[in-house]
Amino acid sequence: MTSAEATTRAAVAQRIAEALIEGFDRHYRLFRETSAAAKDRFDAADWGGIQLSVRERIRFYDDRVGESVTRLRDELEAETIDRDTWREARLDYIGRLVEHKRPELAETFFNSVVRRVLHKSYSRNEFIFVRSAVSTEYIASDPPTYRSYYPQETGLRATLATVCRDFGWTRPYADLDRDVDRVMQALLEHLGGRWPQEEPNFQVQVLSSAFYRNRAAYIVGRIVNGNDQTPFVVPVLHDHDGRLELDAILLDPETISVVFSLSQVYFLVDMDVPSGFVEFLQSLMPAKPRSELYTALGLGGQGKTLFFRDLFHHLHHSRDLLVEAPGERGQVMHVFYLPSYPYVFKVIKDVFGPAKSHITREVVKRKFALVKEADRVGRMVDALEFEDLALPYDRFAPVLLADLEALAPSMIVRDGDRLIVRHCYVERRMTPLDVYLRQATPEQLDHALREFGDAVRELADVNIFTGDMFFKNFGMNRHQRVVFYDYDEIEYLTDCVFRELPDDDPLGSEVAVTHHDVFPEEIATFLLGSPAVREAFVRHHEELLHPAFWQERQRRLADGETAEFFPYPESARFCNRYEP
Repeated sequence: MTSAEATTRAAVAQRIAEALIEGFDRHYRLFRETSAAAKDRFDAADWGGIQLSVRERIRFYDDRVGESVTRLRDELEAETIDRDTWREARLDYIGRLVEHKRPELAETFFNSVVRRVLHKSYSRNEFIFVRSAVSTEYIASDPPTYRSYYPQETGLRATLATVCRDFGWTRPYADLDRDVDRVMQALLEHLGGRWPQEEPNFQVQVLSSAFYRNRAAYIVGRIVNGNDQTPFVVPVLHDHDGRLELDAILLDPETISVVFSLSQVYFLVDMDVPSGFVEFLQSLMPAKPRSELYTALGLGGQGKTLFFRDLFHHLHHSRDLLVEAPGERGQVMHVFYLPSYPYVFKVIKDVFGPAKSHITREVVKRKFALVKEADRVGRMVDALEFEDLALPYDRFAPVLLADLEALAPSMIVRDGDRLIVRHCYVERRMTPLDVYLRQATPEQLDHALREFGDAVRELADVNIFTGDMFFKNFGMNRHQRVVFYDYDEIEYLTDCVFRELPDDDPLGSEVAVTHHDVFPEEIATFLLGSPAVREAFVRHHEELLHPAFWQERQRRLADGETAEFFPYPESARFCNRYEP
């Protein structure tokens, strides 16, 4: 190569790196502005604005990736650039990330653009960041990721009151002294009724931004006392008079983990250095993967990147085979999993079952997109969507390969020692409810049926009708909550027509029935064949079997009524725990 050619290549590589870092920085600027605006919307009680922000922000990433792809194609004819120039562009890009505050997100952005330009799969791509090239440790944040308070100077009670005031909300507290007293009492009960001896290192550390979702702001922190650490989350709500009140203090890592579950809508959080927030959160919830924490913060692209890396790390350190997931086989999706890994892979079949003639592949994709933007109220599992996911061919069980070739041949292609899955969804694995009920004790069955009905009710309250209400479409998660996960028949509740079953007519009446017509009495016919199941369901949720319940929910939605949901136990709320 001549020196002139080398200079030209370096110039092109530099322009690629500049375009991509500019595209990412624009993305994160808009992402952060939207997230930061949640504080003002919380103050203004603009609940619709908060929900709209979450929905709009989901689209930001793909929009900015698309803009960068277009720029590279228009300005540099990106598809014609040779391999060595792409490698040099990647090295140039790494140099720009050394002092960057969000290098891990910028690497993922680079991957997304390059994959789309070069039509590459998720592995065997020498031009992308298969592993992170720049450390995220000890990145300075402005303001600092968390604030530190020292209770030995003023006392723990006064410190906690200061923590609440320092978030700078303009609305007054209804009774902050009362609420802090309740926090102190709950802490004392959590510690067994006795305050521990204060160590020289006694701090309260609180993340600098509140976490906003629906009608709540969440204060997230930890109490450090020597070698002991107590995580806490305090939900802050508006009371009936529009004043602020502390609703609870959550102190158990499992309870806190439910708040950050991906069956909830994503948080709005103002983060200068996201990796610092994730590191802090993981110290509170050690069992929660970083991939899920990034996704819960609205950074789904990074969540996918980390999931992919975790998956291939696990594949490298395991030998079990991918097999069909347990439970009744669906008519639309073929589901498989690795027994040693807590996720399932869902592939849309080429031909659906006879009861799904009204469904198409594009309809299924739209349903999944609807769920991602909807208020999931802890009752619908989020899904990672992958295109061209390359997995080791020899890790597929022969029976599973045969099933995929028979049921979804357009979705798979072999490429040497890999099987490329053209399109799939990845979800957290849980026990299918029909399987759970067959194995349940009487007490477990009662809990599961009550949870099932509660899930259906709560989704109805946010304008979601699950469609197929078969137990196989729901699962019991590790927190013993029933969650819905089969979305091909999902509808807005307000689009449905709930009707009584027509009376038997010996002369044969003709009743016009559309896809949106629903006969709630049929729930009993299809679900409640077992006497034990029927008895438990009717005892807890008999009204779900009648159109009046559903019609009343539709009326409330039409009138603009919205229900409040709390991603923590009702028993934890101060209003249910202490005297007013």
